[in-house]
Amino acid sequence: MKKVLVTGALGQIGSELVRALRERYGVDNVIASDIRMMPAGSAGQDGPFEYADCTRQREIREVVRKYDVGTIYHLAALLSAVAEEKPHLAWDVNMGGLYRVLEVARQNGCAVFFPSSIGAFGPGTPKDQTPQDTIQRPTTMYGVTKVSGELLCDYYHLRFGVDTRGVRFPGLISYVAPPGGGTTDYAVEIFYEAVRHQSYTCFLEAETRLDMMYMPDAVKAIIELMEADPDKLHHRNSFNITAMNFTPEELTQAIRKHVPGFTIDYQVDPVRQAIADSWPDSIDDSAAREEWGWAPEYDLESMTADMLEKLTEKLATAGPNI
Repeated sequence: MKKVLVTGALGQIGSELVRALRERYGVDNVIASDIRMMPAGSAGQDGPFEYADCTRQREIREVVRKYDVGTIYHLAALLSAVAEEKPHLAWDVNMGGLYRVLEVARQNGCAVFFPSSIGAFGPGTPKDQTPQDTIQRPTTMYGVTKVSGELLCDYYHLRFGVDTRGVRFPGLISYVAPPGGGTTDYAVEIFYEAVRHQSYTCFLEAETRLDMMYMPDAVKAIIELMEADPDKLHHRNSFNITAMNFTPEELTQAIRKHVPGFTIDYQVDPVRQAIADSWPDSIDDSAAREEWGWAPEYDLESMTADMLEKLTEKLATAGPNI
């Protein structure tokens, strides 16, 4: 089989996607790449790893040709809060990197997965059960790069026949990789603090409602979409997908069922709150369910129980400095 390349492999999604792809396709068939060197103990160090900067087309092309890559999972990007702090860099990385990956894919016959986000929506988007096809008009640089990326992937498919596919992720929750600068990172940080200190100071307001997803479901969605029959895909870039919907206060109540003494207070970050307020309260993922059978496995209760169990084991093994 042709090989698989994962860019941004040391990030939140990549850390778990590389492992899942290697279990499915074989260790030597999945190449991890990042602009950081892989630290000891990383999930992807059991197989091939290449240092590659996605803003340098030559480096991506060399990896693709060296390994005879057939599919690129392009995850390298700056997330929402970091992108607002560094908008010029976010454009260079998020859009410049995607453009170069798509060019390499066009020249070498590769399929491309591109993750978009609920950040691609904006204040003018319907807030409840946001449709698959609707006005977007985001007001953040992160959102602008995601909408632009969706359109660019569509263009490369329509103009050049590149097999581009993608999803709009909600907030993602994982115990494997630490938070990476996203607006929904509270939903990861809160578990670390619940295990360590039984208390947490949240940077979003208590009633901020957003869609979320546990990382095993996110990885499942990526693999299922890339293996789906292309003839059944009307929407390629990008499918709304979701798994659960809650506020910080509702997540706190779910955690208290396992950590009865857990407490939370709020010191709202106006930048991240404004970003969250520009996003939908909930999204409609019926197109993904109809076109390629999307169905999540985790809800709030099952995710909370599993997250606390796995994170407790991880912190006990790794010590206090993780």
